[in-house]
Amino acid sequence: MACQSVCVIMDEQALLGLNPNADARYRHRAMAYFEQLKESQDGWEVCAEALAKGIYNDDHVKFFCFQVLEHQIRFRHAGLSAVQQQLIRETLMKWLQIQLMNAEPEKPFIRNKAAQVFALTFVMEYLTMWPKFFFDILTLVGLNPRGVDVYLRTLMAIDGEVVDRDILHLPDILQTYQQSPRDHLPVSGGRGRLRVLDRPQPHRQRPMSVMELREEACDCLFEIINKGMDPADKIKLVESLCQEEDVDFLAKFSRLVNGMGQSLVLSWSKLSKNGNVKEAAEALQALESKVPLLLRLLIHEDDDISANIVGFCYEYLHVLKQLPQLTDQQKANLEAILLAVMKKTDVRRRGEDEAMFVEYRKQLKMLLDRLAQVSPECCWKPSWQTASFMEVEVAVRLLYMLGEAYCFTWSSFLWRHGQDQRPAGHDEDGHSFQHSSVSLEFFETVSRYDKFFLVEPQHIPIVLMAFLDQRGLRHSSPKVRSRVAYLFSRFIKTLHKHMNAFIEDVLTRIQDLLELNPPENGFPALLTSDDQLFMFEAGGVLIVHGESPAERKTAMMTSLLQPLMDAFNAFSNKQTVKLSGCSEVYRGCLQTFLPALSVPLQKGSLRSAVRSFLHRMIICMEEEVLGRPAEENDQAAALEKQMLRRSYFTFIQTVAGSGMNEVMANQGAENIERVVFTIIQGAVDFPDPIAQKSCFIILSKLVELWGGKDGMVGFPDFIYKHIVPACFLAPLKPSFDLSDAQTVLTLSECAITLKTIHLKRGLEFIRFLQQEYLPSLQVAPEVSQELVQVLQQPDVKVLKNYMKVRQI
Repeated sequence: MACQSVCVIMDEQALLGLNPNADARYRHRAMAYFEQLKESQDGWEVCAEALAKGIYNDDHVKFFCFQVLEHQIRFRHAGLSAVQQQLIRETLMKWLQIQLMNAEPEKPFIRNKAAQVFALTFVMEYLTMWPKFFFDILTLVGLNPRGVDVYLRTLMAIDGEVVDRDILHLPDILQTYQQSPRDHLPVSGGRGRLRVLDRPQPHRQRPMSVMELREEACDCLFEIINKGMDPADKIKLVESLCQEEDVDFLAKFSRLVNGMGQSLVLSWSKLSKNGNVKEAAEALQALESKVPLLLRLLIHEDDDISANIVGFCYEYLHVLKQLPQLTDQQKANLEAILLAVMKKTDVRRRGEDEAMFVEYRKQLKMLLDRLAQVSPECCWKPSWQTASFMEVEVAVRLLYMLGEAYCFTWSSFLWRHGQDQRPAGHDEDGHSFQHSSVSLEFFETVSRYDKFFLVEPQHIPIVLMAFLDQRGLRHSSPKVRSRVAYLFSRFIKTLHKHMNAFIEDVLTRIQDLLELNPPENGFPALLTSDDQLFMFEAGGVLIVHGESPAERKTAMMTSLLQPLMDAFNAFSNKQTVKLSGCSEVYRGCLQTFLPALSVPLQKGSLRSAVRSFLHRMIICMEEEVLGRPAEENDQAAALEKQMLRRSYFTFIQTVAGSGMNEVMANQGAENIERVVFTIIQGAVDFPDPIAQKSCFIILSKLVELWGGKDGMVGFPDFIYKHIVPACFLAPLKPSFDLSDAQTVLTLSECAITLKTIHLKRGLEFIRFLQQEYLPSLQVAPEVSQELVQVLQQPDVKVLKNYMKVRQI
């Protein structure tokens, strides 16, 4: 009864002790009064009334009242009646309403204490007694700055209570969670413990075993373990969660395991940095125990499930990288991860969505890079001699990817492991695989890292022989032969200084591949005319850069070009036929063979044979047979015309690029314009990437010579009217196929032409693109701005790559 009488009116004398300047006697009395109010069943109500009515102006008294109210909510809320709980809510809302009307805001420490009481009430009553907590507060404060200030402080206090501090996680909250509809489940996002660790395991595992809740439970647990929790507590939580065995919902479960694993890594890292040796060891042990589960999910046939666990795997490898020495089990884990990466990289696993598989392979490449950094030896265990070609293809692809992981040190390691440690495709046994996928991967890898042989030239003969025999240029697959011809040319260009000892042997071995018209023995030519150009180029580079005497170089060049000269000599044979007196016989044969064009059987073979014969007759007898009708769309004639155009453009390219531009400049404006128009036509209208490449090289050179301020009069106008459109229209043609190597080179020359125009015309060119030309093509402004920015980059490779991606 004494206590109740005290609570009717506040003890004014005791309140004086709340002042920081009060003497010890009053402070002691104030503390005793505070304890008395806390012990009273209804003493807090007088404090609530004082706050709701704004009775006291002293800040320390207001703070004291909030402290009493805070104690009541934190420790006695469950014992309050519904009326008393409603009184607390009304007190807080009335106090908040007073703040909106006061002339001066409360002191920050008062507002902070009020926010803490709001937050405590939220924890105790949200979703149960006060489900409209946020709605009620926002409705009251509106846009009032003081009200918004209190609301934001309340949110921060809620974060502190729910996230950062050890508060009671009452059974009512968990029960409410379990009984709430799925679309209404609250996820605190708690980095704090929420007393999760103090609850029995069945409370946590129950939602995981309920079909309707387990996916949402996974998401909730994922959010909890990824927040800033004490490392030791996080380890305990993860350990308790990993006892889950039901993996029917692996898509969600793998994401949860990934989050748990990354959380363990973070805990280990923090504990290690803080010097907590024992707890760090426990974290590492917990991490190691999750590796079998990691591997099970990483190797799963569903790429989405596997991709979800990549982050955990990467962080685990990062942990091993920091350890001074690996245990046998950790080394075994490394090998298991490598095998998993190899299996998941297998091209046979490609599904319908190629783009997603390529993206997934990029994630696997990250793991491979980190594996190579942790344990290089793990990646170089030769076993391809007994492997299938599919496994070897994967191994060579991984080698292709590993080059980047090792940066500048990989090559020396790669070859210095000895003859028995060479990776697949780099010794005689590795070359025994004739499957096209293995061969292509091998030569792509050699070409990509061709500079390795500048450091280790003793390995050139092995690879060189692979290029020249049935593993490369004489492979059974036309696709492989064509690609190898291009890669061989690149290989020679890079390493020609180390090829002096092999020049004559290489030229001898490729001589038959350079025949323009191979014998018609029923077997197709090994290389197409386009592929032969790369071979001629490679042979020319070898001869020119070789160390042989001039006389020997002349002999080798003559031998290299002999097939070309033989082909051109055929055009002089018509006089020999006339002089031989055999013209009548050939005309008779022609009369006999031409009706074969109408024979219904074996039509393709017969027409091809007649075309070849007619082509030879035209070359040899010209006017004696030209009067006869020829089949329309003759492919042989079209090929001749194509070769003639190439020769013409090559001639112009030689004139423009050899310092003989004055010869063109002196031809008069009309003739120059006619010539340059043919170049524009060749760059855009003819679907011949070899000719197009020559045309863009010519245009780039002409811009360089005549496109500046001191250049030819009127040529800048020609640039804007014809050359710039050609650079955009050519890649837009349907025949412009970027899967073709020559077309890629053409696109590069097109980019160089645009870059040269920019160097010569500067901002004038930029304004022309932005204000005139690109708008005329209805190019979006953001794309136009993007192109202009790329064009102004100093490195032309940026523009080349951009045009490949955009394929303008």
